[in-house]
Amino acid sequence: MSELLNRRLTLLGERPNLDLLNQCLHGIERECLRVDANGQLALTPHSPALGSALTHAQITTDYSESLLEFITPTETDPADTLADLERVHRFAYSKLGDEYVWSASMPCPLPSEEDIPIARYGSSHIGRLKYVYRKGLALRYGKTMQCIAGIHYNFSLPETLWPLLQASEGNRDSVRDYQSESYIALIRNFRRYSWLLMYLFGASPALDAGFMRGRPHQLKQLDADTLYLPYATSLRMSDLGYQSSAQSGLTPCYNDLASYTDSLRKAVSTPYPEYARIGTKRDGEWLQLNTNVIQIENEYYSSIRPKRVTYTGERPIEALMARGVQYIEVRCLDINPFLPLGIDLEEARFLDAFLLFCALQDSPLLANGECHASTDNFLKVVKEGRRPGLHLQRRGAPVSLQDWGMELLEQIRPFAELLDRSHGGSAHVESLAAQHAKLADPDLTPSAQVLANLQRNGESFSAFALRQSRAHAEYFRGTPLDAAQQAEFEALARQSLAEQAALEVEQVGDFDAFVASYQASILGLAV
Repeated sequence: MSELLNRRLTLLGERPNLDLLNQCLHGIERECLRVDANGQLALTPHSPALGSALTHAQITTDYSESLLEFITPTETDPADTLADLERVHRFAYSKLGDEYVWSASMPCPLPSEEDIPIARYGSSHIGRLKYVYRKGLALRYGKTMQCIAGIHYNFSLPETLWPLLQASEGNRDSVRDYQSESYIALIRNFRRYSWLLMYLFGASPALDAGFMRGRPHQLKQLDADTLYLPYATSLRMSDLGYQSSAQSGLTPCYNDLASYTDSLRKAVSTPYPEYARIGTKRDGEWLQLNTNVIQIENEYYSSIRPKRVTYTGERPIEALMARGVQYIEVRCLDINPFLPLGIDLEEARFLDAFLLFCALQDSPLLANGECHASTDNFLKVVKEGRRPGLHLQRRGAPVSLQDWGMELLEQIRPFAELLDRSHGGSAHVESLAAQHAKLADPDLTPSAQVLANLQRNGESFSAFALRQSRAHAEYFRGTPLDAAQQAEFEALARQSLAEQAALEVEQVGDFDAFVASYQASILGLAV
């Protein structure tokens, strides 16, 4: 253990500071496809009974009209976050009729590309902008890939922790800059070690054969309707996802916040020849917001993002540049098809210990090929993480995944113990023990359990995922919300519809000018 890390652990373990770790904030966003009773993509529009996808704070859509996204408020205890997520699911199921929420990250059997419905958000300028952005995504990457779903885990350390650490280290930067650079350091360590999360929690080793649309691939045939890789953990996070030559050259540097924001600012303001040839309009109809490498910041696909809550009309880069990093968003987590929420408290407790380790552990700059090696390790684990004897690269030398993983768990242990001292009980250490068991026995991982279920039951991937979807629906519908909670969600749905209607009535100017102004907001940022 380094001197810096030892000093930080000692400081946070002191009685006056221990309660700080009870003030970490958590939020979860869960994406999930709506499917019909037969497990086919639901082609019905987003139900008004769920509220407005544009303005509802907790229930929206992602890429497709059929791709729901449930968003929790922030809570200091992930148990409360999961309780919030469960209530959203129960309300949604009260309005879904005979439809189901798909249980897996990889999609159900999909209709033809042209029949996958893009999400719509009404006639306001911002609603139309969201729709055109999605049209651009379809143009650039196809619709099929964007029906993949995942779980995003938002996490922040308390604002009062950073000045405490800064003072103890004699750092003379502004508190804002120290906090931002500390989160960027967390992200660097996450890049180094996130392969471990894919091994432990990856749950997408197989997919519906139709997903490939006849494209060449290296997958194996499990049955007539299922493709898989025998040692894969998360095909969702493999190179089956975004296939973009434009983004292939976009590798934002995580060595400081400025280099990250500069690389994204450049990407959202630099034309890409292939997209420029297509143009933004055809016969007066918008095709994409612009012809740049990425249309907006969120188009950049990454396993983790630095984030800052934005003001109305403010772009994410603007918020980061103006006020620094406020929290991080972990984006690489699969939906566990065995869990009604796709995630459980044991996973959340481990994520907290892992992220605290990433935040406080020494985090030198990524140099001498380490960034490339981290990407290679990640991609190797998502495609063959359970392969016996698999080796990764660490500081230029091979190391077995199992040995490195066990070492990391021991390095994370003091953080789990610190969290348990802060919260009381032993939940974080117990979660660590569960992950230790998965490293010792790959058959305990969710990805192995998915394949074991398919093979044991002679099921296709889609039949398995539909069976799990039905079981989850029975779970949620079996214990509906109480009358007060149901009424609260009903009121939120009505309020969101009213807010969308007000936006549509009150807007001024034309849409083209609105898009031009939105684009100008990024061009005007200082380099």
